[in-house]
Amino acid sequence: MRPNRNRFSLFVFTIVLAVISAMRITASEVSPAPKAPAPEKIQVTEMPLPPAAPSDGPGACTEVVNPNRTGCINAAQSGSFLPDGRHVLVAVKFTGAPPAPEPTYIYQGWKIILVKADGGKFPNGDPWKCLTCGVPVQNAVDTNSAWDYPQSFLDGKRSLAGTNVIDCSPFKLADDRCTPEQIHIYPIRWNVHADGTGKGGSIRELRLHPDNVHLGFNAISIANGRFDQFGYFGRLEFNPSPETGEPKAPRYELSHVTRLFQDGLQNRVLTVDPEHASQLKINYNGIEIGEFRGFSRNGREVFYVGYPFESSNIDLFAADMPTGRVRRLTDNPEYADPIDASPDDKWMVVEDTRGSDRQMFLAAMRGVPPITDLLTSGAVSSVRNNGERRFFQPYLLDHDGDRGNYQGQQLNAGDGKPGSISDPNWNAMADPRWSPDGTRVVYWQTEVTSPACGGSNPLPCPQSTEPGGRRYRVMMARFTNRRPIAIVPPAPVSDVVPWGTPYVPSSRTPSRARIAEGTYTLKGALSGWAKVTIQDAPDHSAISGVSVVYSDYSDTPGNIINGTERVAESHPKPTTDALVWRSNLIQSGKVSATKLTSADGFNLTIDILANIFQATGSLTTTVDGRTYRQPANGN
Repeated sequence: MRPNRNRFSLFVFTIVLAVISAMRITASEVSPAPKAPAPEKIQVTEMPLPPAAPSDGPGACTEVVNPNRTGCINAAQSGSFLPDGRHVLVAVKFTGAPPAPEPTYIYQGWKIILVKADGGKFPNGDPWKCLTCGVPVQNAVDTNSAWDYPQSFLDGKRSLAGTNVIDCSPFKLADDRCTPEQIHIYPIRWNVHADGTGKGGSIRELRLHPDNVHLGFNAISIANGRFDQFGYFGRLEFNPSPETGEPKAPRYELSHVTRLFQDGLQNRVLTVDPEHASQLKINYNGIEIGEFRGFSRNGREVFYVGYPFESSNIDLFAADMPTGRVRRLTDNPEYADPIDASPDDKWMVVEDTRGSDRQMFLAAMRGVPPITDLLTSGAVSSVRNNGERRFFQPYLLDHDGDRGNYQGQQLNAGDGKPGSISDPNWNAMADPRWSPDGTRVVYWQTEVTSPACGGSNPLPCPQSTEPGGRRYRVMMARFTNRRPIAIVPPAPVSDVVPWGTPYVPSSRTPSRARIAEGTYTLKGALSGWAKVTIQDAPDHSAISGVSVVYSDYSDTPGNIINGTERVAESHPKPTTDALVWRSNLIQSGKVSATKLTSADGFNLTIDILANIFQATGSLTTTVDGRTYRQPANGN
């Protein structure tokens, strides 16, 4: 019987396609990482601010301190550029004003100012003007108290500031006709009640989506006596005459809200293999958002601090909003958090503790799977700060992020002299912001102050070299060899995030799915295994203990992990993590490393909101002869 040539040809064609497909996958998997960019020339300068107040006493801001009688401040936080690229929004805290009816009484409390970024001055002779000082009461009804992260809308007429919108329509904020009398301030409300009544939900860390139609934010929750937080995405709509809910005043409302979360263990990074109930696997497509941090400029990706891919290594990730595809943006063992993408999405500036060695005693051993992180990630994240002292510096990374020897370029690199742009006692604060033409980045810093230095703290407090002894400053980094670019903002994106969960008012905030109590095996991608035992709390409401035994475990060539690690966790209060950590890990191959705790273990208690390090015992990591030790208590 003769073969059917058509069927035979189809069979061969199918085989050829399969081979080609396999070749493509293989080529993709082994293709070299993009070439690291060459370092750039960067010039950093300080932006002007209102004078520092000599004290907070009424009338302390005299004409001698500020001859123009336009106020004195004791804190500042930079925001975004206006669309014209010539002005920067800054939140400042005015103080020392005289009481009313003195005209300058309006320069008191948190306000939003506009600062010239081109060396120019406003008609009043200052390089800044206050947008919200003296706004009539009737123009700012029931506004919210938060004024952080000021961000300009694309129309240049409005600004997001905390949980409020500042509107100077029909004039642009930089227009001389935009006076406080012209400005209206509207609160933002997130309805969390089925009938639409009452106050809205508490929201934080707001970021405008590049389409200026949508907004991302975070909301804190307490579940089973433990702190948690979820990211959200919603449409921002103006309601001039609300009939329900508080405040019953013109306001912006969040509609079509989506929780950036999908329930189910299969959506977590560390999960159970669905085909083998006794085995764990690492799901690198899991979208597990610890804190939402912003958007790519094309509007497709959401940035977030996520559950780690490597133990104790807290990184930034990006998830594609339509498809859910995940990209790891940073992989340095230190902690990354604030981020902003360049207008063309070819670059990003992240603020990171890299270079400080702050997190290295926890994360310097690479390639350890994120197993004990089921209990430790909150505490590990909290070590990044010492109270109000941060260890962040701004770094330039290209679109593909950290890889191999490419670990970005520090914007303010230098000799570290006191008061210089690279002084390690001056730490970067959230958020850095790109100029619309992609040639500059603005960021702000604070200098370490007591009790993060001085007194019983072994770190001496530095003497500020800033005008008036202030301990805050706004900096601008200019990429001197770059040419301005012009990017068209994205069209409004869909309200729907396919991998998210539509928010229903009055619905219960979910608890994250967890691995059931028991013993599991995690196979190394290249060799070996990890035997994992998970123990529940007595009431089975949460995991309370994780122990791991590694046997020649390897996920990457030349990296083999052996040894044991065990962590027990308790919560004296929802925001406090108490860990008892025992580690005896050995890494061999291309790198020789150990991660060891003292005989009594590493016992860390830390409030994730206060970030004050307190521990007994020790946890020490040594990599190729270099030893990383934990900070001193309170340091």
